[in-house]
Amino acid sequence: MLKGLDPLLFPDLLWVLAAMGHGDDLALVDANHPSEAIARATVSGRLITLPGVTMQRAARAILSVLPLDGFVPDPVRRMEVVGDPAALPVVQREVQAEIDRAEGRSLPLQGIERFAFYDAARRSFAVVQVGDPRPYGCFLLRKGVIAAELGAEPS
Repeated sequence: MLKGLDPLLFPDLLWVLAAMGHGDDLALVDANHPSEAIARATVSGRLITLPGVTMQRAARAILSVLPLDGFVPDPVRRMEVVGDPAALPVVQREVQAEIDRAEGRSLPLQGIERFAFYDAARRSFAVVQVGDPRPYGCFLLRKGVIAAELGAEPS
């Protein structure tokens, strides 16, 4: 355990979040996602599992340390509901609330068609699979930067 960190942020997950660079995506997916196969194709080849955790709880922990990319219009994308791309299931609304809380402003989720989402997830840095069984709990989080002056003391 480390002081000030969410206890869900265990060493393997912290490594993934820290090793990602600006513009890298993290695939945060539900229990139904074909995560083993997709994780093997990612940059890191890593699958991190958070069994027994809701998507909202996992998003809160990750967003407590992961800056979202402010240079793109869609730093957080969601898998669209097949046949109803405008629908926002409860799991997506819960994650939307965590994003807005972490960013201190509204940052709407952008939809991606199911198979396009799988392709994008394969190009991500890593996959984090949560034990939440609700369908369409699949997101891509693009890492941003934390700007600081060279030699400046952290706040």
